[in-house]
Parts: sequence; C-alpha cells; structure tokens
Amino acid sequence: MPSLTLNGVTVNFPFPPYDCQKDYMAKVLECLQKKANGVLESPTGTGKTLCLLCATLAWREHFRDTISARKISEKLNGAEMFPNTTVSSWGSAATDGATPTYYTDIPKIIYASRTHSQLAQVINELKNTSYSPKVCVLGSREQLCINPEVMRQESNQAKVHMCRGKVSARSCSFYNNVEDKSTDKDLVKSILDVEDLVKFGNKQRVCPYYLSRTLKQQADIIFMPYNYLLDPKSRRTHNIELNGAVVIFDEAHNVEKTCEEATSFDLTPYDVASAISAVDRLLVEQAKDAAVTEDFNVEGLSSGLKVNIETIAKVKQILLDLEAVVDSYDVPSEKGITKPGIFIYELLERVHLTFNSKTAVCEALEQIIGHLTGQPGIFLNTSGLQKLADIIQLVFCGDPPEKERQQWMQTNTAQFKVHIHRDKSYHKKPQSTDVWASSSSSSKKQGNVLSYWCFSPGFSMQDLVAQGVRCIILTSGTLSPLSSFTCEMRIPFSVSLENSHVIERDQIFVGIIERGPDGVHLSSAFDRRFLPENMASLGNTVANMSRVVPDGLLVFFPSFPLMEKTLDFWRTNGHAARIDSIKPLFVEPKGKGTFNEVIDGYYNKVKDPTSKGGTFCAVCRGKASEGLDFADTFGRGVIITGLPFPPKMDPRVILKMQFLDEMSRKKAPGVKYLSGQEWYKQQAFRAVNQAIGRVIRHKEDYGAILLCDQRFKGPGARAQLPSWLRPYVRLYESFGNVIRDLAQFFRVAQKMRPLVEKTAAAQSCGTVCSPDTRSSAVPSCSSSQSVHPQKAKKLDTHLPSLKRRRLNDHSGANGMARLCIEYECEVQESQKRPVNLLDALERGDHREEEDDDAVVGEEKANHLSTLSLQCDKRMDDEMRGGKRKIKLVQEQKSCRSEDVSGDGSPSSRAKSFLAEMKSLSRINFTRIMQALQNYKKDDRLDVLLAEAAVLTEDANTHALLRGLYHFLRPHHKKRFDEKCQQLTGQGCGYQPSHSLSVDEKKALVLQSAPASRPAAGLTSSTCSQLNTQQLNKGGPHLNQQGLRGPQTATAGRPAAGLTSSTCSQLNTQQLNKGGPHLNQQGLREPGGTSGSASKTDLHTAFLADVKKAIGAEKSALLFRAIKSYKKTDGYDELVTTVVSLFTERDEDFKLLIRFGLFIPTRHKKQYKEMLDALIGQSVSAAEVPAASEEQQRQVSSSPPRQSKISSQKK
Repeated sequence: MPSLTLNGVTVNFPFPPYDCQKDYMAKVLECLQKKANGVLESPTGTGKTLCLLCATLAWREHFRDTISARKISEKLNGAEMFPNTTVSSWGSAATDGATPTYYTDIPKIIYASRTHSQLAQVINELKNTSYSPKVCVLGSREQLCINPEVMRQESNQAKVHMCRGKVSARSCSFYNNVEDKSTDKDLVKSILDVEDLVKFGNKQRVCPYYLSRTLKQQADIIFMPYNYLLDPKSRRTHNIELNGAVVIFDEAHNVEKTCEEATSFDLTPYDVASAISAVDRLLVEQAKDAAVTEDFNVEGLSSGLKVNIETIAKVKQILLDLEAVVDSYDVPSEKGITKPGIFIYELLERVHLTFNSKTAVCEALEQIIGHLTGQPGIFLNTSGLQKLADIIQLVFCGDPPEKERQQWMQTNTAQFKVHIHRDKSYHKKPQSTDVWASSSSSSKKQGNVLSYWCFSPGFSMQDLVAQGVRCIILTSGTLSPLSSFTCEMRIPFSVSLENSHVIERDQIFVGIIERGPDGVHLSSAFDRRFLPENMASLGNTVANMSRVVPDGLLVFFPSFPLMEKTLDFWRTNGHAARIDSIKPLFVEPKGKGTFNEVIDGYYNKVKDPTSKGGTFCAVCRGKASEGLDFADTFGRGVIITGLPFPPKMDPRVILKMQFLDEMSRKKAPGVKYLSGQEWYKQQAFRAVNQAIGRVIRHKEDYGAILLCDQRFKGPGARAQLPSWLRPYVRLYESFGNVIRDLAQFFRVAQKMRPLVEKTAAAQSCGTVCSPDTRSSAVPSCSSSQSVHPQKAKKLDTHLPSLKRRRLNDHSGANGMARLCIEYECEVQESQKRPVNLLDALERGDHREEEDDDAVVGEEKANHLSTLSLQCDKRMDDEMRGGKRKIKLVQEQKSCRSEDVSGDGSPSSRAKSFLAEMKSLSRINFTRIMQALQNYKKDDRLDVLLAEAAVLTEDANTHALLRGLYHFLRPHHKKRFDEKCQQLTGQGCGYQPSHSLSVDEKKALVLQSAPASRPAAGLTSSTCSQLNTQQLNKGGPHLNQQGLRGPQTATAGRPAAGLTSSTCSQLNTQQLNKGGPHLNQQGLREPGGTSGSASKTDLHTAFLADVKKAIGAEKSALLFRAIKSYKKTDGYDELVTTVVSLFTERDEDFKLLIRFGLFIPTRHKKQYKEMLDALIGQSVSAAEVPAASEEQQRQVSSSPPRQSKISSQKK
C-alpha cells in the first residue's frame, strides 16, 4: 500500500493519491497538529472520506509512536536508542506542548454524519485502509435491540420502558451476556457497522445496544449520527466524553440545521395533557397507598418513590398553569405571536419555574418519570414529562450568580425567538396507549403551541468547544460560500480549504434547459409550478431525456407535494407511461419504511441486462439526495426540475430571515451575517448542489446534469453552483440542441471510458463482458424495412448512427479463448462497410448487424462465455492427447459460400466463415487466420496454400479450404480453384468474371450498354457497387436518386431492372465532376418530367401531408416559421418549431425527415446531426435534405418508429 509523508506524518493510502487528496490530508493534519478548527470543502467523488480517515488515523498512530519514543528516551536516561533517528525527529506531539502526555491521553476520534446509512459507507471505506483501530458505532434501541418482546412494542417510548425494566430486573438474556462477550477477540478486532453489530448479537446471543456502549470505553474511533453529539440530552444519555477528543462532522452542510433543531423545542397541548394525565395517575396511586398506611411521607412506602405527595401536586400545578398561560394568548390563525428569546424566562416565571426552583422541579420530574416507567403492567406515556424536564435543562442551563443573571439570560437567548401559534395537528396526533391519557378531555381540544427556536448554529458549536474538544473539523462537498458558513458557526476556523475536482472536461455535461421540447418555459416558481402546460412540458422533457441518457436517470423535485402533484398529472396525461416504457419509474417514498425496497428495485432494474435502466424520482433534501451512492450506471444523469427554496410562509423560515436581517444590520465587528434573502437563496442552492453530487462519484465516472428551470440561467444563480462545476455550464434555448450535444457527450464518454461489467449470463462462466453486450440489437434503419421500437440500455442502441463496439477486457481469457472473443468484440475503426472480404476478416466484423434484431445482448454474453469455455476445453483435450472434436460442416453451407454472386455482404460472409472455422483446434485456427492476414499484406498465394494444407487432411474440412476462395484477390481465384479441384476433387465454382477487378467489371458494364442506357438486367446490388469516379467522369445523366437519360425517348429511359433506389448510394461529388444535371433530389431528365414528380409537386404533396397530420392551426405556425427563417436565417428558431410540431406523435416523424426539402445546403449538416440524435437512426447527409417520390412512399408506408424526442403523448 502506497505511503506518503505529509507534515511529518507518514500516511498509508490505498492507492497513489491525487494532488487534491494530498492537499486535503495536509489540511486535516494541520488541524490535528495545531489544535485548530477547520472547514474543508471537497467535491463529491474526490475521496474525502477516505482521506479524512487515513490522515486522522495516521496522525493518531504518530501521536502514539512519539509517546513511545519519549518513554524509551526516559528509560535510556537521554541516550539515543536509534542513533540515526533521534527522538526529537519524532515530532512535538510527544509532549503535546507543555502538558505531559501518556497513552491514556491519545485523543479519541469522534466521527459524526447525518444518518447511519452514511456512517455505514464510512465504515466500509475504513475497511479498505491498512488501519485497524478499535471501532464503536452508537445507535438507538430501535436499530440495535434484538429482544423479540421489546421489538414488538409499537412506540419507541414503550420499547425504552420495557428495555429498562428488563435490564434492571436482569430478565433480558441478551443483556446478561454483554459482560462476557465484550472482550471477544473477534469483536474487538473487527470493524463493524450497525448491521454487522446486529448480526454479531444474533449469532452470539448478546445485546448489540449495550455492547456498543461497552465498546465505546476502549474505542479509538467512535461513529455516531449528528444529533447524538449536538443534542445535550443525547450526549448525556449515551455518556459521550468530549474532553480532548477530535470531533469530525462529515456531510457538514446539514450541521447548521441540526444544531438549531437540537437546541429548539415545540411544546404542544398534547405534550402538556399527557404529562398531566401521567401525574394524575401517580396521585391516585399515592393517595391509595397513603390511605392504607396513614402516612403521607411516601419515603416510607414500598414503592421507593422519594418525593412526597405535595411535591407531585406542585408538579401538576406547574403543568396546569403552563397550559393555561400558553392558551391565554389570542393567537391570529395564520401568523402567530413572536417574542424575543428572553421572553421565555418571563413566561416560565409565571408558572413558578425559575433558576431558584429549577433544581427541585427537575429532581421531582426525574423521580416521577423513573417511578412510572419502572412499573410493571400497563405502559404509561411519560413523553410529556420528559419534554418538560428537557425544556428546563435547556432554558436554565448553567448557574450564573444572582448579580450577573440578567445579563447572562440576555446573552443566552440572543439567538432565540419565542413563537406561540395555533396547534394545527392536534387531530392528527396518535392516541396514546395509556387509557388515562386518552380519556383526558384536555388532550382532545385545540390549543396553542409554545415554540422556542434557535436561529444560530453557533449556540451548539460553542457548547461543544466548552466541553474541551481538541479540534472540530467540518467537511462536505457543498459548504460554499465558506465565509458565511463559518460566520454562522460562531467559533474560529483557522484552517479552510476549497478543493478542486479530479475529473476531466469530457466527464461532465451541464446544461441549463430553459424551454421544453414544445417551447414552453420551464419553471418551478410558485406562480407556474402547477400550470398544466408547465407540467406537461416538464414531462415531455424528462421523457425525451430518458431516451438519450443511458442506464440510471435521477429526477429531483423541490418538494414532496410538488413531486406528487406533478406525477399525478403525468399519470393522467400519459407522460408517466411514456417514461415508464423507456426507463421504469421508481418514486422515493415519504416514510423510511419502504425506502430500501424502492431503491433496491431501482438498482436491480439498472443492473438488469435486458432493460434500458430506470428513472428514480426523488426530492431535494430527501434521503436519496443525501449520501446514497449512484456511481457509474446507477446515475448517468440527474435532472433538477426546480429550485427547492424553503417554504416562504413557514413561520420558522420567516423568523430566520428576520433574525439574519437584524444581525446584519447590527454590523458587529469581525462578524459578517448573511441577509435573510441571501440565506434563503443559499438554502435552495445547497440542496441543488447536494443532489447534483449524486452523479460523479469517482475519478472515472461520468454523467450529465440537466437544470430544467429558466431561473438557473441568471448569473447570480450560476454563481451559487459549485466552483468546479461552473466552467462546464452551458445555456440552451433550443431543446433540439441540448439533445444533440447530450447524445454526442455520451457517445464520446462511452467510447473513452467503457465500463466493464458482469452480465447475469456471463457471471456463471466467469467471462467479463462489456455493457454493450447487454444491449438489444437495433433494427435496420432502411426506409424500406419496418422499424419497431426497441428497448436498449446504452446510447449506442438508442442511436445507431453512434454505434460503436469497444474491446472487452479479456484479461481472464488467453490463447484460443481470447482469440475467439476478440473476433466477437474487436473495435470498429470505421463505420464504412468493408471493401472486400479480407477487410471484413481483418476487422472480425462481429458487431451487431442491422438485421440481427433477434439477437439480444444477454444471448451474446452467453455466446461469448460459452465460446470461451469450449475453446479452452478443446485445447485442454488436445494437450492431453484426447480426440479432436471436429464440427461437421453442412454441405448446404459450403454451397452457399461458393455462390460468389450471392446477396450476402462481405462482412456477413466473413462472419459465417469465422463461425465455421472455429470448429478447428486452437492451433490450426490460429495458423489459418495468421496465414490470411499475411496473404493480405504480401499477396503470396503459395504461402497461404502451404499453411492451408492442413485442411486437406480430413474430408470434413475440405469445405473450409474452399471457403478461403472468397478471401482471395481476383487474379488468384482461377489458380486456387484449380488447386482445390486437384486436392479435394471439387472446385470453388470459378467463373471468368471472378478474375475481373471491381474497376474492370464496371468498365465492362459501361462498354456493353448504350451511351446513355444501362444494360438490361443490371441489378440494384450491382449498380450500388459501381465506382462512381470512373463511371461518370462528368457525364450529365447521373444523380443520387436514379439514372436518367437526356430528353430523347430512347436514351431518356433507364434500363429495365435499374430502379431509382438502386443508385442511392452513389457519391455525387465524385460521380458528376461538375455535370449540370446532378442534384440531391433524384435523377431527372433535364427539362423533362417523365417518371417522377417535379420539385414543386413534392413540396405541394409534403405541405398537404403536413396539414392532414397536424391541422391547419399548427400548419400556420410552421409556415410562419419557414417565412421567418427565409428572412432572418434563424436556424435554431426554425428547428425548435419544427421539432415541437413533428414530435407530438411518433407517426409524424416521417414529416421531420421529409422537412429536409426546405433546408438549404448551409444547414444540411446541422439538420442531419439533429436527426441522428433525435430519430434513433443514422441519416446520411444525402438523405436529409431531399426525398424522391419513391422514398416518400416508402417512408409513408413504413410503420412509425419510436422517436428519441417527443413533446406530447400519442
């Protein structure tokens, strides 16, 4: 494992680190060595978690080593044990300044993140390092308890109550084993997350919850969620010791909110009513006991309660007064009443809660709660009493002297506001399981809520510093701007870093999409988000993007209500069905119960080699946008459908903005606050940036970010995006252009960074296949063939014009197996068809043919894997002297091969020959293939015949010898035929024409036909292969759509059997050499109309079809766009209109092709590229601008193809 030295500390890293990783680790070490707080931003995908762990643990080991060095030096009385390495060179950490240091003083590392799922990822990263610290992860009973009886309880409070009861009575067998199992070597030396701990507990029959608390005492690094650390109550519950500890907050963009929530509370009427009910229950119980014993001093009772009945009555009076005081305020139904933070002391004083009485009341509450929860039998809800105790400890924290108390209260509440508002959720509260509480009339009435809200995370951060931590490190991928972030924390940060990314320009595509395919502005603004046209345009946008983005597509909405309403609209209007037919939809649930099932379904769909991937709809700030890993195919694209601003009418948001405005107006020296509006905007973009971070997860990852809201186009909005992302942002006003560029991006990315994966079929054989082997084959794009919608997983299969094959990783195969696979997977260097069979053989040409639509990717993967195993087995048999298994070649195949003038293309004949050749042994196969390659280079037939002599030894391989005939050059075919006749008794079907070169054949055709009339019987396949440069030499009668004669009756007709589509492949640039009669509309007789319609007729027919297809109103829009284009030459505006009109229905796509009639030469290339990207087939430059009458009929008669872009449901 590589190691490097940073700041005098040797860090072991799993691989050679990038420069940005070195910078990051150096900053972490600086914080640790200098006891300085740090705020470190590094983009998602730069490996910050791994850097953080390695740097921190390396420093901790160095710290321990320096202590050892100092102790050795003391034992030697100053003498050096290692003369070449003096003790002083070990660093100053040995003494840690002026304070003597011992092994017990080595700081613990407390690593906090937002959720346990994020912590599980961190622990997995730790397992990849060379470090093996003692680890502990803290969790709740909800996550760690394995006692079946406890887990059957409905509420968390009931679980805690039953657990404590069983522990105190030692009736839990799992808890009773904790002491014995806590020293288990497998446990102490293992690095376990919550799931691993539960598995260990089930296996060893020991309680994971109390086991983790035991492990905490000896742990070097402790993992826990934020709230365990920031909430004073949770810290006390888990007994977290912070003195001298290093505290790390990963994903620290959430720290601000967590800090504020940890020091805030909402006291509802339900809380107060349930507390009153619990106290009533206790009073009744104590009154009965008092009647029996006639002793009102409860200390003498067997119950063990250490408070008398008068104290219990006082607690009840406090609760009744608190309820009355809060409900006494006449609260406006919407706004509520807001008071300064110090008002909380005034309100609580009215119910007899002060600094002087807080201790007695807290002790009484503790005794009452302990007594009620310890009772056997029916569970009694004590959450209301617990909340009152927490409120007293929060508000009356500390114990200031009487003289300084007022000033202390003023300072302590400066970041708080008191808000009293109506309880809108009282009817939604779950009924308590306690019959006493549920029968209370006060719990059923609507009252007021007392809220005490903190608006500065600095309150909690200052509390952490006061606990004596060594340093605090905050890190995330989205902390910018750091200045405002650190200012809100209200503690000094002397170390900071804004890191760069590790990816290249070709790995990221960022587009701001202002309009949908129908030209409607996209916006999630409050006044537009629910407009039908906006939701429809967004649905069309997502549907079209799902066709171009391969594999997994993430779609993030600003909020759950917006997502739900938009999806309902899409389901009603067909948008959801269209998306689902391409990439099945998965929707993030609100509750956490079914989330894992949904995300697993999405992952499985993306991994499925027979599917095109999946679409996952989620919410910014939701679970999917935080910490989940959508690397590689799981997240090739992310669509942000709008800006997730906080709800502006929410009282807490309003008060937060007011608080920040007040603070910024005060202009305290050295402190800079954001304004309320700046904070509001920053919250939206932090959520966006976090969602964006789901795409690029490592150095070799790539993906697209599509910002589908016109508000992103402003310079202020772009400035809020991450600094590493800004250089790549492009604004698109035309939807067609973004599809074109996006298609090009994925084509290049897939070619440069092919992802090697195991398909389901290949795993069983151990052969690794490229993802392209999973894709469904694409049907032919010829207009004369029916085109059916095909499912595909990669962009290559969406867009046949972009189709490429990449060389697989065949490191696991060798010899014959590898050679066979290479013939299946060899990279295509050109899209051109092979000139001859030797070229086809050299290329292997085993890419997916356009007519191979029956072969799906999974079958190909199976074929490759099986082929590899067969070849290896055959070679093994041969090496052991076993019999060779020779595949019998059917005579029909050889006869087919011998038909030189057959319909098969060079590539298909090469493919067939290779399939037959692979029946040979590995040695013979390699020998023949090498001989053919050498023959192509040196043109030596004798050498080829000598090597191919092995095929004459067995009658079953004679057909293979004759099959070589097709790969010979014309001047060798006669001689080879004679040789085959001599050796095998059968020739190859030689004919004198086989010895003619291609050029000689074409010259013969010209000589045998009249001057302007091709010979009768000339087939389309023959004409399509004519060398146009020699054929015409400037003659006036040829163009791309057919052969026409001049104007004479005899010379003006093409020969029988030569149709207009026959010569559609002729290259007019070489064909005509300046002749006046060649154009791209078809071969015409100059001035004549025989056999075809005039250009005007074509235009008229096209416009009539347009009116019939889209109606008069939309036709008028098209005509206006064409007229405007002729005046302004605004190509983008024209294409936007055309695309929106001709993509509403898939059957209208033929009109999009035929519209090329109106595109002038200067824009042909652009239009061709757009069609390539949108239609899903390669459209040649010649096909785009024009279409003959025959082609129009073919297009009209062919079934509708599935488009790559559409703007409305069919």
